Order: sequence, then structure tokens, then C-alpha cells
Amino acid sequence: MVGNPNSGKSTLFNRLTGLRQRIGNYPGVTVERHVGEMTHDGVKLELVDLPGTHALSAHSFEEMIAVNVIFDRMPGASAPDGILAVIDSTNLYQGLYLLQQLIEMDCPIAVALTMTDVAQAAGINIDIDALSARLGGIPVHPVTATTGQGIDALKDTLSTLPDQSRESIDPAWPALFDAARQLDPGHSVAEVGRLIVDGPDDANKSLATELLPEKQTAFDAIRASLFGDDEPLAAEARARYAWVRKTMDEVQETLPVYKTLGAKIIRFANRPIPGTIGLFVVMAIVFQAVFAWATPIMDLIDSATSALSGAAVDALGDGAFASLVGDGIIAGVGSVIIFLPQILILFLFIILLEDSGFLARAAYLLDRAMRSVGLSGQSIIPMISSFACAVPGIMATRVIPNRRDRIATILAAPFMTCSARLPVYALLIAAFVPARNVGFLNLQGLVLFALYLFGIVMGVLTALLLRQTALRGPKPPFALMLPAFRRPNLRTVLIQLLGRAKVFLYRAGTVIFVVALIVWALAYYPRSDDVAEFTVAAQAQAEQSLSGERLADALEEIGNRAAALQLEQSWLGRMGKTVEPLFSPLGWDWRVSSAVIAGFPAREVVIAVLGTVYAVGDEADEARLSERIKSASWPDGRPVFTLPMAVGLLIFYALCLQCAATIAVIRRETNSWRWPVFAWAYMSALGYVGALLAFQLGS
Repeated sequence: MVGNPNSGKSTLFNRLTGLRQRIGNYPGVTVERHVGEMTHDGVKLELVDLPGTHALSAHSFEEMIAVNVIFDRMPGASAPDGILAVIDSTNLYQGLYLLQQLIEMDCPIAVALTMTDVAQAAGINIDIDALSARLGGIPVHPVTATTGQGIDALKDTLSTLPDQSRESIDPAWPALFDAARQLDPGHSVAEVGRLIVDGPDDANKSLATELLPEKQTAFDAIRASLFGDDEPLAAEARARYAWVRKTMDEVQETLPVYKTLGAKIIRFANRPIPGTIGLFVVMAIVFQAVFAWATPIMDLIDSATSALSGAAVDALGDGAFASLVGDGIIAGVGSVIIFLPQILILFLFIILLEDSGFLARAAYLLDRAMRSVGLSGQSIIPMISSFACAVPGIMATRVIPNRRDRIATILAAPFMTCSARLPVYALLIAAFVPARNVGFLNLQGLVLFALYLFGIVMGVLTALLLRQTALRGPKPPFALMLPAFRRPNLRTVLIQLLGRAKVFLYRAGTVIFVVALIVWALAYYPRSDDVAEFTVAAQAQAEQSLSGERLADALEEIGNRAAALQLEQSWLGRMGKTVEPLFSPLGWDWRVSSAVIAGFPAREVVIAVLGTVYAVGDEADEARLSERIKSASWPDGRPVFTLPMAVGLLIFYALCLQCAATIAVIRRETNSWRWPVFAWAYMSALGYVGALLAFQLGS
């Protein structure tokens, strides 16, 4: 399935395949491969939904994937037995440009004209028989994927398509057609034509290596005769669009229609000032939804995980296996699932905005501002999304076609203040920032806002630095076709949302789960006989002298104290003491160092570790933990948590990359360990230096 972006291709793919589809990756790249099965009249077909492309000249990474699959140059992907070209009826002009290139393939082809209902409402009438005749007898089917109209007739054609014979081609550019046949009759005119027009670039490298050593002279002569001093792509565009205009004159009639109120509103919203205002309103809703609407569900998941973990421990009794199941497996699974509400809400909005045509307008409106920091307008959605969680934000960078822009956005996204940082911010701000007003503003709220702003500035500076150094390169031309506003199809939205959830749970979930088990093992082992004896003796003494509520409080305190002692002598505690000299210039003792080490897989566990190490329980409330850390001291009596140290700790958490899920997703989205390792090292170094400066200068 091949078509322009926003041509309705994915909606048609979902209509044809339903839930019989799977998402994977093309070998060696991060571009997803959408494959589905369609069975009709006993014939089973495998449909592959290729990334959208405007032509067979690849200008972006995803377009190159589509072109390589079409020309059977993608390792691990079989050659297509047929092509279903998907063309938007409301934008026939652009669709025919790609279609005439596909017709030059030596491959059976059919055409699906999508959104025919929208075209009719806009007064666009297309003569289907005349269009099919103009295309050399290729079957053309008008369909409305949202309602299913025309789908059965299309399925009839697809089930017999590989067996259909091709009629003679009426080429759009006869000179190129003849030149390609002359240069190499063994490959399709479309593939050889791309080599002639585009030259031996990355997309045509394999064919150029095969042909040019022997036919370089003929190749140069053909290019000179076709183009002379003209730009090849410009010469091709003139020839092909002349064919497109002639075709449209023969097959399409546009009738005047009455402009409805909705059309007038859309026309008004397309203007720069109303469009920008509308964009910020929509972004505010998205931000609020991802940040606030997910919270009750996340709290419910957290409560359910805690209850299930406690029930498992109660049922299995004390011991390593019970702790593994309750604190390791169940807590590890919970640490993955708890992100799912944010993921689903975010991608729900992204799918709705993309299908409605709004996402393209957002990218266009903010392109100039984003280019000042080396990015494009398509980076704005992922950056905003990262305020809730960097994982969906990074996954949302798939809308960015340019690889340099995409990687720069991926590495800037973790600087945005995600929800996992908030518990640490809330604890330290409540403990060390006075709750007083500065004018009509609350000082604690100003500090929190400053931390959000600090993350934004550091992310933008990082993107700018990368685009000037490691990702230096020409700014790609930013050209896109603004699709008409459309009503998203509920069925398509739900299928895509289900696919996104599966991808997240599989990709990020496996890594988080494994890391959670490792952290559990580090905190649980080795077990101390001395701590066990202390616990038994203390509990026996309390049961002899106390009763009722006082006994319950005493037993809870003994359990918390035992957990703190166990953690101190565990591998995690020993690691904290080992690295204490490294972090002591930041004002941290071994307890803070242990919590930070435990927080590298997922920073949200820091509060639980601090609660354990300060003997107030791993589900400590903020007030008790705040009082305990304010009274923590070094062996010589000096307080550990001073204001400079707390400020440094806040800076560290604002800058440091402490999230295994983010690292895993960066690895998947960049298809390399180089970028996640760089991101972790770079952000950790920034966090360390920031905390060091804050503590040393503040002290």
C-alpha cells in the first residue's frame, strides 16, 4: 500500500485488515513495519502499509524505506506481488504525480480513491472510467474507508491482482521512459528512471554500483541530453505535472459549492494569528490531559500494585521468594504499567490531531521559532509531550522526517520536567523552601516553575549544541501539504491506539522489568542475621510491654528500623558507601548516594528508598520523611540536608537521566546504543557539575 501522507492509507489499511495486523520493525532500522492479513473469497493476502511518500525520490528516512521496499531493496522484506496505490480524491493533483511513477513499475497495480464522500461534498466529481482509461486500464476504485463503501469491490480486485496482466503504458515523460529502457531493460523503468534523475545517491546506491561501472558513459550522455544545464528534479516536475494537469482536465470536474459555516471557521483558523492562538489552546488541553487526567488512573494502578504486592507477601510469608514476587516482580510490572495511562492519552491526542489534519498545521506554525534553535516545527509535539513522560515524547518524534532533527529532539526531550521528578521536587521544596508569598505568588510555586523553565532552557540549549556539532548539517527544506480538516475515524483511532500500547509494553516494559528485579536484588541481598535477631528481640520486647495502638505503632517503627539496617548492609547500601567519596563534594552522604543509585533505573523509586533508609517506611508520607531528612546529620553532627545541598540535589534531578524506560526507548528509536549512552553520560555529567557548583558556591 503506497500513498501520500494524509491520503487515508492507514484508515484503509485498518478497514481491510481489522485486528489481523502486527507491528514490527524493518531489519536494522527503527521505522515500523505495519503488516496485516486480508482474506477474501478464499484468497489470503498480506498487506504492507508503507510510510507515506510524495514521490519515488526519497528525501526523508521513512520515504527511503518505502522506496526500498517498492524496489525490493529492503533486507528481510520480500518483493511486492502487487501495489495498491492510495490517492486522496480531494487532492488528485498531488496523488497522480506519485501514481504515474508507480505505473512505470513492472508490477500489477490497482488504485483506491479515498475520501470520495469529502470530495463530493466539496463539489469534486471524478470520472472513474475515464481515469482508468487514462492510466492504461488500471482498475480504479472509489472508496470511503470510514464507512466501508466500495471496500468489497476493492477486495475483489486485490484478490486477483497478482494474476492480472499489464497493458501498454502511456508514459508521462516519454524521453525518460525510452532512456531508462535503453540504459537497462533488466530493471523497471521506474527504478532506472530514479537513477537517471536523482543520480547515484543513497537510495540508488545498489543499482548504481551494478550498472554504472560498465555504463557510465551512456549514463552521462543520457543525463546531458535530458537535462542539459537544467536541474533534473525540476525538469521531471515540469514534465510530470504537465501530464497531471492534462489528466485532471479529462477526468475531474469541480463544481461551485456553498461555503458552510464550518468551512468559513476552518478558513479563519488557517490564518496565522487565530491558528497560533488555537494551537496554544489545543496544546494546553493536551498538556492538561496527559498531566492531570492520567493521575487518577495512575494512582489506581499504584494502589492496586501496592495491595497486590502486600497480599503476595502476606500469602507467601517472609522470605526471599515472597519479597521477589511482591517487591520484585509485581512492583516491577507495576512500574511499567503505571506509565500506560499517559502513553494512551498522549497517543490518543496525537492520533486525533494527525488524522484531523491539525498536527501538520502545528508544525507549520511553530517551524520558524523552532528553527532558531536548530529544530523544526515538527519537534514541538514531542517536546510538550515529554512534560508528562519522556517515553511517549520520544516515541512521538517519529513524525519528524529529518534524522538529525529527530535525534536532537530525542536528546532534548528528557530535559523536560516529567511527572516522575515531581515527588522529589515536592519533598525538597516543602522541606527547604518557605511557604510564603512573593507579591501575589507563592515562593514554593515559583521555585517549581523555575525548575520547569530550567529544564526547558537546558533542553533547547542541548538541541542547539548538538545541531552545531555532532548533528551539524544543512537545515532541510520544510515543505508540507496542509491536509483538509477531517473528522477522525473512531475505529482507526482505536486500532492505532492498541498498537501503540502493545509497542510500549513490549519495548519499554521488558527493560524496566529486568532493571526492577536487579534493584530488588541489590536492596535485598545479602541478608543480615544480626538485623533478623534485632527485629525478633525488639518485637518480643514490645509485645511484652505494649498493647493496642501503641503496640502497632511500635511494631511498625521496629519494622522500618530493621528495613533501614538491612538496606544499609545490602549491596545497594554498600554501593552507596563505596561511592560516597565521589558524591561527598556535592554534600551527599551514603544514604542519599544509595537512593540516587537506586533511582537511576526509575527516579520515582527515590522517595521509597529514602523512606526505607531513614526508617520511616517505603511508603512514607511527605511530612514524616521531610522532618526526618531535615534532622539527618553526618557523624560529626553537621546536617546533611542544607539549603545548598538541597538546591544541588534539585538541579541534579532536573538534569540527570534517571529512567531505564527512556534509555530503552532512545535505544529503540535510534537503533544504536551510542545515543542512549551519550545521553546518559552527558546528562549525568551536567547534573553532577550543577549540583557541585550549587553546593560549593552556596556553602
